[in-house]
Amino acid sequence: MIRPLLIAIQFLTQLPVRLNFDLNEKDIGRSLVYYPLVGLLIGALLIVLTFILNGAPTLLSAAIVLTFWVALTGGLHLDGLADSADAWVGGLGDREKTLAIMKDPRCGAAGVVSIVLLLLVKFAALQAIIEADQILVLLFAPLLSRTALPLLFMTTPYVRKQGLGWALATHLPRRALICVMIIVATGTLFLAGNNSLWLILVALFVFALLRNMAMRRLGGMSGDVAGALLEIIETTVLVSAILFL
Repeated sequence: MIRPLLIAIQFLTQLPVRLNFDLNEKDIGRSLVYYPLVGLLIGALLIVLTFILNGAPTLLSAAIVLTFWVALTGGLHLDGLADSADAWVGGLGDREKTLAIMKDPRCGAAGVVSIVLLLLVKFAALQAIIEADQILVLLFAPLLSRTALPLLFMTTPYVRKQGLGWALATHLPRRALICVMIIVATGTLFLAGNNSLWLILVALFVFALLRNMAMRRLGGMSGDVAGALLEIIETTVLVSAILFL
């Protein structure tokens, strides 16, 4: 139980967690169960920081919270977003070319633009959330986005036959993940009532849209696609909380 949790924390955050054991593919697959819990942890830390910054100018608070957010996750999923943007633009509809560009460590113009625009929107949303005192949304955004990752691995073929993503897709505990998703949905509705239903529906809509794009272009998903999906869902939840709640 503790091994998969530590793997999830180490992979999804920059928290000082050291693994004093050899990784095996089964534990890596089981770590998906704890992705929502790590999202909950990230959200809790964001809320604590926001409370500490209470009284500071909202623009400054939003900038600090966003900087901490990126540092806490190590920009891992932003890298996936950039790689996916470069691949989708440069791949010109071709599957093999798209996958080849994703493996290129260099970041192109589309990747840079995608990161800048997403961080700009996230910053504006954070500023509005802090100003409107809707701090609880900072819990739901990382929680729902990191619940979407297990759902993606459960429902979508993994296009590469090696690496961490392959281990996750091959050894995921399906029944446990279904239970976790039910718990997340129920807990979100309990904490925020009917208003949170809109956030769940928006997250599911974006999930279905991006998954369909990946299936049409790649016939499945990759680690970069998963990172892009997480970042876009996370940002969409923040924006939706301001626009619709």
